[in-house]
Amino acid sequence: MKLLMHICCAPCSLYPLAVVRDRGIEVSGLWFNPNIHPFTEYKNRFDSVKKLESLWDLDIEYKDEYGLKGFLRNIIGREDNRCEYCYTVRLEETAKKARDINADAFTTSLLVSPYQKFDMIMDIGRMMQERYSVEFFIEDFREGFNKGRRMSKDMDLYRQKYCGCIYSEMERYGRNSAHR
Repeated sequence: MKLLMHICCAPCSLYPLAVVRDRGIEVSGLWFNPNIHPFTEYKNRFDSVKKLESLWDLDIEYKDEYGLKGFLRNIIGREDNRCEYCYTVRLEETAKKARDINADAFTTSLLVSPYQKFDMIMDIGRMMQERYSVEFFIEDFREGFNKGRRMSKDMDLYRQKYCGCIYSEMERYGRNSAHR
């Protein structure tokens, strides 16, 4: 099987990549994350995936687009539904790319995080499967989340502190500032 995996970040990709590679699945990656802000966070995550690519001899394509303006244009006034937009734009790009390279299936490293909306990702993945006629590879990788985090620490990969968008950054750090 030839699988294209959307890679949201290096730490979250470690466990899913290890699992599918251990099964003998031919996996390549796609970095496309126009949701990550600010730019310094985007750059840290990008560089960490590049480092992982080198360490594990991975085949990763980079659609290097820091998408602050586009992200905000699509989210303003719909902040409570931002995750749906975020998952959709990334999974759609991955499904299109999978179709273009004749992959048998596509998936995302987002499926490892207990902090993501798993059922929403599954629904959007299935929708993209229908739209682009490429199988959405479904696997609940969440049991390996902590293992992947430990692996990333051992490999000295950048480990982020929030999901990626400016709203998740605000939620992560805003909790503490209310108590000052």
